[in-house]
Amino acid sequence: MQGRLSAVAAGILFCLAAVLTFTLMDALAKHLSASYAPLQVVWARYAGQALLVFLILLPKGTALLRTRFPLLQAARSVLQFGATACFFLSLPFIGLAEATAITDINPVLITLGAALFLGERIGPRRAFGVAAALIGALIVIRPGMGVFQPAALLPLATAFCYAGFALLTRVVGDRESLWTSLFYTALFGTVIGTALLPSLWRPIAMGDLWGFVAVGLLGTLAQLCLIRAFSLVPASVIAPFGYVGLIFASLWGWLFFDQLPDRWTVLGATIIVAAGLYVWARETAEGRARARAGAGPA
Repeated sequence: MQGRLSAVAAGILFCLAAVLTFTLMDALAKHLSASYAPLQVVWARYAGQALLVFLILLPKGTALLRTRFPLLQAARSVLQFGATACFFLSLPFIGLAEATAITDINPVLITLGAALFLGERIGPRRAFGVAAALIGALIVIRPGMGVFQPAALLPLATAFCYAGFALLTRVVGDRESLWTSLFYTALFGTVIGTALLPSLWRPIAMGDLWGFVAVGLLGTLAQLCLIRAFSLVPASVIAPFGYVGLIFASLWGWLFFDQLPDRWTVLGATIIVAAGLYVWARETAEGRARARAGAGPA
C-alpha cells in the first residue's frame, strides 16, 4: 500500500511539472505569435518533439517505434494537435491568463469523462475539489466582463480536446512505453503542420530561432511528465491540479507581458490552490487509513 501512496504523490508531482512546463511553452508561443503565424509555432512544437524523441529512441532500435494501439494513438494525436492549435490561435487575441482560465474547465470534463467512460469513482471529496476549483476559475474570468469574445471559443475547444486526450492517455496507461506514446503524439502534429507550412511560412529571424527550438523542447518535457502522471494515478485524482496552470499563466503574463493580475485573479487563484491541496490531503489521508486497516493488529 505504501507503493500506492508513493504512486499518487508521484503522479501529482508529475502533473504539476507538466502544467508548469506547458504554461512556459504557452507564454513563449504567445511571444512568437506576435511575429509569426500561430500554426507555424504549432509546427515547431510538434516537429521539435518528433525529432527529439526519434533521436533518443534510435539507438535503442525500432521496437519502441511500434505501437500495439494504433487507433488510440492516432486519436490521442488528433485531439492533442487540436488542443494545441486552438490554444495557440487564441493567443494573439486573448491574454494568457484569460485563455488559460477558459481552458481550465478541462479538469471538470476529465473528471466527468473518467466516470462516464472509464468507470472511475467520483467521491464527494473529489467532486468538492473540482467544483471549488471551477468556482475559482469563474472568479478569475468573470463572465460578462469582456473575456467571452468570439476568440474565447478557441480555448473552450482546447478544453474539450485536451480532456479527450487525457482520458485516452489514461486508457493507454502503462501498457505501452511512454516514449512510444510521446512519439506518436508528435507524429500527427508534425505531418499536419508540415502540410500547412507552405501557405503560412515566414522566415525565422536568427534572434527568434531559440524560441522555436525551446517550444519543441518544452512541449516534449511537458508531454513526458503528463503521460507519466496519467499512467500512475486515476485521471480524476489529478484533475484538480490542472487548475494550477492558471497561477503560472498569471505569473508569466505579469513577468513577460506586463499584465498584472487584479484582486479577483488573486482570489480565484487562492481558491484553486486550496482546492487542489484539499483533494491531495484527503486522498493521502484515506490511503494511509486503508494501509493501517489492511495491516491489521501488530
